Amino acid sequence: QEQLVESGGGLVQAGGSLRLSCAASTRTFSTYAMAWFRQAPGKERQFVAGHSWSTSNTDYAESVKGRFTISRDNAKNTVYLQMNSLKPEDTAVYYCAAAPFGRAVTDFKRYSSWGQGTQVTVSS
Repeated sequence: QEQLVESGGGLVQAGGSLRLSCAASTRTFSTYAMAWFRQAPGKERQFVAGHSWSTSNTDYAESVKGRFTISRDNAKNTVYLQMNSLKPEDTAVYYCAAAPFGRAVTDFKRYSSWGQGTQVTVSS
């Protein structure tokens, strides 16, 4: 398992922006599928965005398409989630996840490494 450390959460007004970062401890970061999930109180963990190293493809949940962007910097072993036009329903704890396969998937059970989570709160 890899160690993942998230940062960048906080409180923002609706319509604002935040950028989350996730730093990985592995030298093989470039060969890991990376993803962001979120979990609101009383709800199941939900896929937000994923980046596949094998194809460089990105995938997004329908609810965040056009507003969120996932990117990665292999030189820094870091993946980012740029969140724009934030809405109150985006409020959740956001988790970074990694798995040693090529294509990011939406099933959180497939990921072997997780960060500690960072709180994002969007006020109306």
